[in-house]
Amino acid sequence: MYFKSTRDDSLAFSSSEAILTGLSPEGGLFVPDEMPAFDRTFAELSALSYQDLAYEVMKLFLTDFTEAELRDCIDHAYDEKFDTPAIAPIKEADGAFFLELFHGKTIAFKDMALSILPHLMTASAKKCGLDKEIVILTATSGDTGKAALAGFDSVPGTRIIVFYPKDGVSPIQKKQMVTQPGSNTFVVGIEGNFDDAQNGVKAISGNAELRAELAEAGFTFSSANSINIGRLVPQIVYYVHAYVSLLREGKIADGEKINIVVPTGNFGNILAAFYAKQMGLPVRKLICASNENKVLFDFFRTGVYDRNREFHLTSSPSMDILLSSNLERLIWLLCGQNAQENRKLMQELKETGKYEISDAMKAGLESFCGYYADEEETAKTIRKIFARDSYIIDPHTAVAACAYEKYREDTGDDTVTVIASTASPYKFTHSVLSAIDEKYDAYADFDLIAPLQELSGVPVPGAIREILDAPVKHTTVCGRDEMTAVVKGFLGV
Repeated sequence: MYFKSTRDDSLAFSSSEAILTGLSPEGGLFVPDEMPAFDRTFAELSALSYQDLAYEVMKLFLTDFTEAELRDCIDHAYDEKFDTPAIAPIKEADGAFFLELFHGKTIAFKDMALSILPHLMTASAKKCGLDKEIVILTATSGDTGKAALAGFDSVPGTRIIVFYPKDGVSPIQKKQMVTQPGSNTFVVGIEGNFDDAQNGVKAISGNAELRAELAEAGFTFSSANSINIGRLVPQIVYYVHAYVSLLREGKIADGEKINIVVPTGNFGNILAAFYAKQMGLPVRKLICASNENKVLFDFFRTGVYDRNREFHLTSSPSMDILLSSNLERLIWLLCGQNAQENRKLMQELKETGKYEISDAMKAGLESFCGYYADEEETAKTIRKIFARDSYIIDPHTAVAACAYEKYREDTGDDTVTVIASTASPYKFTHSVLSAIDEKYDAYADFDLIAPLQELSGVPVPGAIREILDAPVKHTTVCGRDEMTAVVKGFLGV
């Protein structure tokens, strides 16, 4: 299999080349030249461990990796750093199945892919004979940053620079990042929001003159954001895992369709579910859940993508995004895989902040529907599910649960449904507990760790315990126009 750019039909990269490059030279995203189909039955897949299932899915995309190379990456990624042997257990509550994707080292779903990306990247570097140090440039809305930092910490031949909106993440998310050890790690707060950070990273990565300057100094850029195909492919695995787990437990019949609800801002997590459906996973509907930054909700309702709107800081900060980069991969498919047409739309987005897809393209959205939850609805959902099931969810998962409730009310659809639970409530203690009982309003996030443990019955994760007294190591803050200088400074160029 080769990977093409969404903006240039003439480019073709092997999977290892695409993983190393991250973003195509002209700014496009890498997409598989054909969508593979599962080559084993779901009954067969249901008998496998998560690690073996990951191999069976990922081998279909990463075809230039040998079995030994790919299994080595998988075995190093999905090991004891996850606090449950199931890797991604499923909990039944509120009439749905919550796929808990937060049992990794940094207690967010980003661990599911960022635990393996460093291994895929270093293996790719060896396969491609790369003789330069890899510089990972990453923008984060809260969770990707820490997961990437943890994944690449002290990995030989790599350095990682993470930019985050200094006032746009939760206190615990920020503490996780700024206490990150490792001589190859660098964390920078920017004066702006996530979109500013993401645009800055893309601009730096796409700067040919800067890339040439760094190449002379022995560096090459790559990305740990979900624009990297090495992030997207591992995410497909957990949707297949959810399906075969339900099959194994007798919750569904073989071939029975399910719905999947995903809280998303950058669109990568739900795109992975869509890829799984294209591969043959029996999925009826993909429900895209947005918070008050509902640019994706509006897109699915109107066919117009318009980022020209007020930016909201919410209790679900990882979704506080108005520029959903991974949507481009879907747009490319809707264009009939026409890179030229896709490039026109992306240029229109860059110049005007909006674009509208054609009626023919809108017809290709039948797998999706969009819903959103405002801040009040998000808090109400957390409170309701706790009262009914004694199950505590974080605000991002609550956005998804609220979206699903609205979907059921609108459609009456009783299809078995999986909700992607993307973060531990321990990352958002204040938002969670104040939603359950207003008496917690006056407390700071870190003061609510013990009360959350008492209410939930879930032990405090190691990811929280290790940062309580950890010293702050990263204090750099810069403006949006200073990001390039900051990168060069860290690299000594």
